[in-house]
This record gives sequence, structure tokens and C-alpha cells, in this order.
Amino acid sequence: MTHFKSLADVANYFNHEDKARTFLEKLRWPDGRIICPICGVRGAYRMGDCKTYKCRDKDCKARFSVTKGTYFENTKLPLAKWFMAIYLVSAHRKGISSCQLARDLNIGQKAAWFVLHRVREMLKDGSGTFLTGLVEIDETYVGGKVANMRKTKRKQITDAGIDNKTPVMGMVQRDGKAKLQVIGKNSFKTVIHQNVKKEAILITDSHTGYQGLVNEYAGHEAVNHSQLEFKRGIYYTNSVEGFFSTFKRGIIGIYHQISPKHLQRYCEEFSYRFNFRKIKDGERFINCFENIQGRLTYKQLIGEGREPKTKGIEFINGE
Repeated sequence: MTHFKSLADVANYFNHEDKARTFLEKLRWPDGRIICPICGVRGAYRMGDCKTYKCRDKDCKARFSVTKGTYFENTKLPLAKWFMAIYLVSAHRKGISSCQLARDLNIGQKAAWFVLHRVREMLKDGSGTFLTGLVEIDETYVGGKVANMRKTKRKQITDAGIDNKTPVMGMVQRDGKAKLQVIGKNSFKTVIHQNVKKEAILITDSHTGYQGLVNEYAGHEAVNHSQLEFKRGIYYTNSVEGFFSTFKRGIIGIYHQISPKHLQRYCEEFSYRFNFRKIKDGERFINCFENIQGRLTYKQLIGEGREPKTKGIEFINGE
């Protein structure tokens, strides 16, 4: 496998679309036996144009390309630009905005925004693994201060009586993985149950939402920040708070405003970079292709979680 040390290496290597297709083909089917994404039969035929394949199954006989069944399916952008976008997202410590990506790749902002969300889908942790050992847990709230908003938006929020803050829970396994999850309508305990093993020892602040966890887990230690207690031996929440710092700096400095319905994808993006922060950019770039199976259409993207405009404000602004 080719090693990439910089964005220039990616751009120089994928100087022809055939190279990009061959690269993707080797990643999808490393043993050389092409699998039909429709029926799953192995050993599809390569067509004469060297761009499409045909399933050998007599009942299927589907024709497909190397992007079929992936987040690249039906894309109008060259794969080379896709790969540069993936490298930029995975390498930039605080992310990259759609406006900046559009300028870097010479594409439209709308197309860049769509590309970024599909890349974030690729960065999701689909392993289903739970955190264990010493797990630091804390919550943060994403959303701008009402006092800093323009008068019309401030009036909308005040009249509607809504809270423009969206709660996000951060969970960091000591010397291990991290997870960010939008709490939504779930309780603190529900989110923890979904991500942390019962054998873990939890370390939180003194928020009442964490009460009772000592009876459900191997241990629960609470650090009382209100009494200026920030560390008690090995018990502290500094790691998860440091993770929040990077997350918030990305929102404030790069994205500026995030729609609540898409916030979980941004959480997945920052979690991915944190979990793979100790490997080189080129390795992280290759790792991104392990989860390319899936589909996200533009109609699905703009339609998911849509609510009538009268129910609230669409965007939350970075503080």
C-alpha cells in the first residue's frame, strides 16, 4: 500500500482517475476477487472499459462500478478530489469548513458541504466497542449565548421559550478511546449505558444526573468542582475536558455554526481524530477507507430530523 506523507503526495499520486479507481478497488477487494454489491457473489467479471464489472450470478447479472454501495456512489466529482477531501478532514486537527474545502478543491460550497458529511459518515465508529477501565465522563453544551445574537434571532428564542443549547456527553477511557454523543432526549445514564461497560470505574463531576451510577458500575468517583476539587489521586476529569477544548475550538474557529440535526456527525469526526491522533496522517488517511460501505443521499441529508420552522431556530452558533 502506498504511503502518503502530505496532501501533495495524494494529489501527485492520483493524477489520473484510473489510478484512483485501482486504488479503491484494491482497498475494497484486496484478494482481487470482485464482490457484487447487489447479491454478494464473488468473482464478478471485469468489463472491457475497465471501469465497470458484471456479476457472474445468472439470476443477478448486475453491472456496477467500484463506487457502488459506497459513500462515493453516483458522485460527479473525480475520486482524486474525494481522496484529497478525506486527507484534509482526517489530517486537520480541528477540521475544515465547507467554504475552505470548496476553495481548496475548486468545487462549489454546496458540493463541499455534501462531501464533508459523507466523509463524516465514513469516520463513524462502527465497531460497537464499549469503554472500560477508568472512564472520565462530562457534559458540555453547544450553542451560542443569546446575548451575543442579533436582535431578531434573540427575539425568536425569547418568544418561543426554547433553549438554543444542545447537550453533548464526552466519555474518555483513560489512555484509550473517546466518544462524543449528543444526549438529546436521553438521560445521562442512558447514554452511559450505551457506551460504557459495567466493569468500568466512572469518574464524573458532582452533577445530579450521575447519581446512582455507583450501584450499576464497578465504581463511581465524583470530583466536586464547586468546592474547587479538581483532582483526588487518580480521579479527575481533565482528559475529557481537554477533549472538549479541542471540540469547542473546532466549532468556534472553523465551523462557526452547526445545525443540531447534524451535530452528531461533527462529534464522530472529532472522536475519530482523537482516537487516531497517535498515528501518522498517511496511516489515518488509509484507515478512513475501512468504513466506506454505505449511502447518504443529499435528499436524506437535508431531510433528516426536519421540523417545522415555527418550532425553533435551525442553527446553533458557536460561543
